[in-house]
Amino acid sequence: MRLGSPAFCDAEALAAEAGARFPTASLIAWRHGDRRAVFAVGQKLRPDARACVENLRRLGLEPVILSGDREAAVAAVARDLGIADWRSGLRPDEKLHALDALAKHGRKVLMVGDGLNDAPALAKAHVSISPISATHLAQAAADIVFLGDSLNPVATSLAIARKARALMMENLWFAVLYNAVAVPIAIAGLATPLVAAAAMSGSSLVVTLNALRAAHRPVAAIEEAAS
Repeated sequence: MRLGSPAFCDAEALAAEAGARFPTASLIAWRHGDRRAVFAVGQKLRPDARACVENLRRLGLEPVILSGDREAAVAAVARDLGIADWRSGLRPDEKLHALDALAKHGRKVLMVGDGLNDAPALAKAHVSISPISATHLAQAAADIVFLGDSLNPVATSLAIARKARALMMENLWFAVLYNAVAVPIAIAGLATPLVAAAAMSGSSLVVTLNALRAAHRPVAAIEEAAS
């Protein structure tokens, strides 16, 4: 018994008939011996899908759809989301080739997926995210797995990561500046051990307090990263 794409189940004729009746539906084929069937499955966007795409654009990302679904179904989703760059009917290895092409042009890829055929691309991408509802293989391949049904964590995680990196660089440069000033003073004997210890503790406190700025609300993090 087989369950999968019409080509995998040798059911292209039935798929063509079902596709004509349901142009934007996804097609799943079944085969057992000489018996074949094709199921047309309608898709509905998550309520926050458009907001997620818009937040990613605000953060400077260019959304691209890489799907193994049929062309008409992917075109309908891309149109609803306002995504101009989309590709349909891709096998797992073809998704890898698409990521390689983006990497050759100097792009850093954030991959979001939840299916078995997304797992290789999730493993190859620079950063990958999957929902808790994804297949176990997709979750294992992803760098981040978010809870719940909302897509908000996709943009939020990127915004928080950028903010954390910026704070890390601030703390690094503060440490360099502090040591550039404090070490010569200590070597010259211009600071007593007590003053030096207090200054070191003070610098550690400054770095810690600066790092706590990463605890801003997610919305604030997105707005700050997009500015």
